[in-house]
Amino acid sequence: MDDELADGASRGVERFSLTGKVALVTGASRGIGEATARCYAAAGADVALVARSEAELMRIAESLRASGRRAMAIRCDVRDADDVQAAVVATLNHFGQIDVLVNNAGGPRFNATFLDMREEGWHKVIDLNLNSVMRFLQRVGPHMVTRGTGSVINVTSPATLRPWPGITAYGAAKAAVLNLSQALAQEWAAAHVRVNAVSPGWIRTEINRAFTDNVTAEAATAADVPLGRWGVPDDICGALLWLASDASSYVTGAHITIDGGLTVAVPEDWRALRIDRTWAESD
Repeated sequence: MDDELADGASRGVERFSLTGKVALVTGASRGIGEATARCYAAAGADVALVARSEAELMRIAESLRASGRRAMAIRCDVRDADDVQAAVVATLNHFGQIDVLVNNAGGPRFNATFLDMREEGWHKVIDLNLNSVMRFLQRVGPHMVTRGTGSVINVTSPATLRPWPGITAYGAAKAAVLNLSQALAQEWAAAHVRVNAVSPGWIRTEINRAFTDNVTAEAATAADVPLGRWGVPDDICGALLWLASDASSYVTGAHITIDGGLTVAVPEDWRALRIDRTWAESD
C-alpha cells in the first residue's frame, strides 16, 4: 500500500511538469510575465517571450538558455495586428508548436473619471487589454484546435468583478476578457483546448510603483487585503503553472482570483467592527 501511495504521489507531481511543451507569454519583459516565463522554463517548457522591450526580453531569454531551455525573444506591440501575426508565426517556425498561451500584457494606462475620459483614451485601454487578447486567440486558437490540445490562460484583474471608479475602461475590458474566456472554454472544449482566467490582485510590479513607492498609499492598499499584504509575482506562478500543466486537465472556464482575498472582501473598517448586539432574524 505504501508503494502504491508513493507511486500515485509521484505521478501527481509529474503532472505538473511542462517538459516537451512550448509556452508563449505576452508582457514577458518584467513583472508577472517574466516570473511566469521563468517558472515555466524551470518546469521544463521552452518559452517564447513577447513584449515591446526587446533588450529586456533578450536578457531573460539568454538566462533561460543558460539554464538549458530553449527561449526566444520577440519584440511585439500587442496592439498591432501585424506584430501579433509575426510573433505567432515566428514562434511556430522556431518551436513547431504552441501548447500554452498566456495573455498577460495589459494595464490601466491612466486614472480618470468616466466623464473626464476622452473617447480616444477609452479605445486605447480597450485595445491594449481586450483586443490584444482577441488577436492572439484568433491566431493561436486554430493551431491548438487543429492539434487537439492546448491551454490558454488570460490574465484579468480584480476589477473584473469588483469595479473601481477611475479605471472604468480597464474594468470593462477585463470583464470582457473573462466573458470571452468562458465562451471559448465551451467552443474549444471538444478539441481539448482549455481556456481559463486568473485575476492577480495588488502585486509588486513596475506598473504599481505609484503605490509601492508611497508608504502611505502602500499601507492603505494593503489594509484592504484580508491577508494584509501586497503580493509578489511569484505568488501568481503556482496557479499559472497548474493551469498550464496536465495537473489541471479537467479545468476549463475557471476564473481564479489570486489577490489575498481582495475580491471577496468587505472594507477594512467593517472587518474591524465588533458587534455587541444580537441581530434579529427577519421574518
